[in-house]
Amino acid sequence: MGGVVHFEIPADDESRARAFYQSVFGWTFQVLPEMEYSLAMTTPLNDQGIPAEPGAINGGIFHRGDMLQAPVVTIDVEDIDGALARIGQLGGATVRGRMEVPGSGWNAYFRDSEGNVIGLWQNAEPAAPA
Repeated sequence: MGGVVHFEIPADDESRARAFYQSVFGWTFQVLPEMEYSLAMTTPLNDQGIPAEPGAINGGIFHRGDMLQAPVVTIDVEDIDGALARIGQLGGATVRGRMEVPGSGWNAYFRDSEGNVIGLWQNAEPAAPA
């Protein structure tokens, strides 16, 4: 079962949005200026870099663009390409195909049967023990 593992919030002014969410909720951010993206830390991470609290997720704030205009939730899948194919068979459409997030995995976006844009996430395979 694919669980929700990430969220993204668009912003016209990323600095203003970061200040807002930090002031209201205490979130911290890792700014990635080359990507016009800020990782939003809403909960502490464990030693593996995933949320320590069961059910908690972190997210991101990104510069609003043509592709994404509204908040997005991201669903974990084992195979992004297979999920996108199945989505297409069931009346959805790929918005942006698989893109590598170096060292972490891959993401993609699709439009569901109701016109909503949703994200997909596939973890990278863990490195083999030495």
